Amino acid sequence: MNKLKRYLGIVWMLIGPASIAFGVQQALRELSASAATPPTQETYTFWIIILSIFVPIAAGISLMGYYAWKGDYDQLS
Repeated sequence: MNKLKRYLGIVWMLIGPASIAFGVQQALRELSASAATPPTQETYTFWIIILSIFVPIAAGISLMGYYAWKGDYDQLS
């Protein structure tokens, strides 16, 4: 079980930055001038709120993955 926790730690370390990059990419796509609908103030507000909440969560997932990979959760079996 401890090996599984360590392998999943690597997965979590990869998922965190990938999800941040995907979120920023999606925000830039929707806020660009060539978007299907022109961005409004509501769109800007939505993405600022979403990214300000989601980026720390994704960073925490990466940090948790680092601790799992390091073995800090081994005693919690």
